[in-house]
Amino acid sequence: MTNEPRPAGVTPPVAVVFASVVFIALSIASLGVASLVLDTDVIPVRGLGAVPGVIGQVAALGSFAGVLFWGLRAVPPSFLTAVPCAIAAYVGEIVGVVIGALVSGADPVRGVAAASSVALGFAGPVVAAVGLLAALFGVFLVRARTSGPRWTWEDDDDAP
Repeated sequence: MTNEPRPAGVTPPVAVVFASVVFIALSIASLGVASLVLDTDVIPVRGLGAVPGVIGQVAALGSFAGVLFWGLRAVPPSFLTAVPCAIAAYVGEIVGVVIGALVSGADPVRGVAAASSVALGFAGPVVAAVGLLAALFGVFLVRARTSGPRWTWEDDDDAP
């Protein structure tokens, strides 16, 4: 082991990974709970299958992570970075649903209808809110100025 001090906070790439995991987990859970409470489908257009929803989530995750990584370049990163992350997740979900509908072989009109139902229904705001929350988490990780826990025997001084 070296006696070099640990860096303060988490590096931006690690923070993006942690925030992305938080984003995808909360997004899936929140969409499921909201769908259950509201007793409606996330994508109410019939005949599309699961592909548009999956590709929508992957696109939302990719756009969220890309914007968060861009926003964490500043020293120190601003908490306002969360706003473009939320917008990117929202737009990524909508575009991903259209692309997913086209990939699954559905009619383009159904894909646009599904994307509009996501944008105007509960799913779009839920994804945006989760993107905002997860991005704030990522910024908190980078801005944290604490070191990891240390045991008393790890200290260099020999004083009791």
